[in-house]
Amino acid sequence: MNFVDYSRLIGEDRGAPSAVAERVAIRIGRIRYQLAIGLLFGVVVPLLLRTRIEQWPDAAVHYDNSVLGTVVAVLIGFTIFRKVSVLPGAGSFVNIVPAFVSSYSIVMISFFALRLDYSRAQFAVSILLVIASFYAIAFLMSRFRHARFVLVTNRVISQMRPIRGVEWVHAKQTATAETYRHLPIVVDHSSVQLTEDWERYLAEEAISGRLIYDRQAIVEALQGRVPLPQTKGDAESALSLRTLHAPGHLVPDSIYAPAKRYLDLLMAIVVLLLLSPVLCLTAVAIRLESPGPVLFKQSRMGYRGRPFTMLKFRSMRFERRVPASSDADMTLTDDQRITRVGRFIRRTRIDELPQIINIIRGEMSWIGPRPETLRLSEWYESEIPFYRYRHIVRPGITGWAQVNQGHVTSVEDVREKLEFDFYYVKHFTLWTDLLILVKTVIVVLTGHGSK
Repeated sequence: MNFVDYSRLIGEDRGAPSAVAERVAIRIGRIRYQLAIGLLFGVVVPLLLRTRIEQWPDAAVHYDNSVLGTVVAVLIGFTIFRKVSVLPGAGSFVNIVPAFVSSYSIVMISFFALRLDYSRAQFAVSILLVIASFYAIAFLMSRFRHARFVLVTNRVISQMRPIRGVEWVHAKQTATAETYRHLPIVVDHSSVQLTEDWERYLAEEAISGRLIYDRQAIVEALQGRVPLPQTKGDAESALSLRTLHAPGHLVPDSIYAPAKRYLDLLMAIVVLLLLSPVLCLTAVAIRLESPGPVLFKQSRMGYRGRPFTMLKFRSMRFERRVPASSDADMTLTDDQRITRVGRFIRRTRIDELPQIINIIRGEMSWIGPRPETLRLSEWYESEIPFYRYRHIVRPGITGWAQVNQGHVTSVEDVREKLEFDFYYVKHFTLWTDLLILVKTVIVVLTGHGSK
């Protein structure tokens, strides 16, 4: 299990207006009901409304193309929505519009390329109704679904690392787990040696279809982080090669990894051509405001542990003397060295655009762990076990840690950042990248996390 399917986690009623509404929320949380609702409002209702919204009816073949196209668009959009929404921190409300806009765009572009006619009015009504219906589903589910688990452990729950939005029911005996049969079971294998009764009970529950998770896996899935050891001495017990490899994998997917490289290259060339005016204006603004080079160049640790020169627009006053400490490699949130132009381009992420050149060179990707300076990387390697595993994928302009944590401004933030980085490396998939892309757009538009 790489991710937690929140649609299958049913919690208790907490201030719900009625039992009927709760039962409805439980029903529509299931895949088959959500898919049925999507097809109803995305295909059937627009087809019935078509005669009312179109002044001149199309030929019969156009009806067939429109029905087929809306069916395919709903199925693709639903697949994207489901795949992305089960990722940690992926709010359903955020993913609805990108998922279905993408799927309908794919179908319409395909129709255009194949020179197939279709009803644009029917497609417009279809996407609006589908988005509205899934927003209604997400709202209803947010009122009644809570992440609650039966936890089999010898730990003191109050001393465990808290997870926001999660409630644990401590089960010391099988009778407690039987009382809460509607909840999934989480077993803390690192703290408890299961008795024969527990082994037999868990086996029977698994056969009956009850969800049973390992605590390490569920914590990773809920937080989107791979917990690191608190001290160097407990590295072997807290983090090992086994916990890094299971339940995901550290070697990038053999199909997606090379495909991502070609997609990065194609997108980099297109974006470089489209944004060339922005790049030129930014360069002029930097030179007019303060003396010094337009580009900031710095050696960073990159793909497979190979150093490279990362490019950025200079956002701070130029200083010839560079401090020789690892702390100096971290930029403070309100750093006095940041210029007015620099503050704007950092907030809008324009300062990262020269890294398109790094992407074309193959040194970076659009999405991946942020590359660290050589000093910081060497320090982390001496302090954090398996730190070099983050170099197994190309570093990125944006990444899982950036959209979940924001800008790292102190040494204390580093551990949390690395936990997010390890999670991304461990769960390197197309769906994770799609979620990061959506969240990055939100960060750029709102400014949150870009200080």
